[in-house]
Amino acid sequence: MLNFKHSKREIARPRIRDRGIYVLPNLFTIGALFAGFYAIVQAMNGRWEHAAVAIFIAMVLDGLDGRVARLTGTQSAFGAELDSLSDMVSFGVAPALIMYVFALKGLGKFGWIAAFVYCSAAALRLARFNTQIETADKRFFQGLPSPAAAALVAGFVWVMIEYGIEGADVAWLASAVILFAGISMVTNLRFYSGKEINLKKSVPFFVVLLIVMFFILVSTSPPEVLLIIFAVYGLSGYFYATWNWLHRKENETQPLPEEKK
Repeated sequence: MLNFKHSKREIARPRIRDRGIYVLPNLFTIGALFAGFYAIVQAMNGRWEHAAVAIFIAMVLDGLDGRVARLTGTQSAFGAELDSLSDMVSFGVAPALIMYVFALKGLGKFGWIAAFVYCSAAALRLARFNTQIETADKRFFQGLPSPAAAALVAGFVWVMIEYGIEGADVAWLASAVILFAGISMVTNLRFYSGKEINLKKSVPFFVVLLIVMFFILVSTSPPEVLLIIFAVYGLSGYFYATWNWLHRKENETQPLPEEKK
């Protein structure tokens, strides 16, 4: 005789093949992962400009996948995990390898240690972000975001190639850049996130004009402009912390108002 008795848990449990995966946001994530892998391949072949551009393409795609998921209501735990793994490759391993092969290889042990500091910092940064995603202030990132750190490293390599400077000639400067980017990722400094910007909300005409001017500015000299933008952003957390510290010290030194008699 057949037994048709099943527990409630067995009936309620969804089968793995029944669980769907949203295509649209994950398509951008896979694209970012591909761009990061492509950057690694190009760095191994000595095509530094292609490697640097691929990192920036990965950064754009990484920014789009989250926006698309929120706008279309297709956020999922699978997409979040895939995004973290993609970020580790595109913004952790790829920039470290590109900088190492381009400039740090000649420094011996110190070179690969500097590259590993950056790579491990990216992993720690992503792990901390995932554990604090529900409690963190949405207006700010705690620590430099890994895409911005990767853009800083890739922008440095791109500018050096643009001016025909060999990596071996700027090895120590390159190590300073990658260590700065890595350490900034694991600090408690706050960096503006821009997540509260509502893309569905109407904006004044001059905002659109500013966006157009920004693209024109970047198109005039992409390597220099992008490096300056992300260098300023990388320093903004330090400036913001210094301003808060000075403001707090100023408030502490001000005399308390006299109590009314």
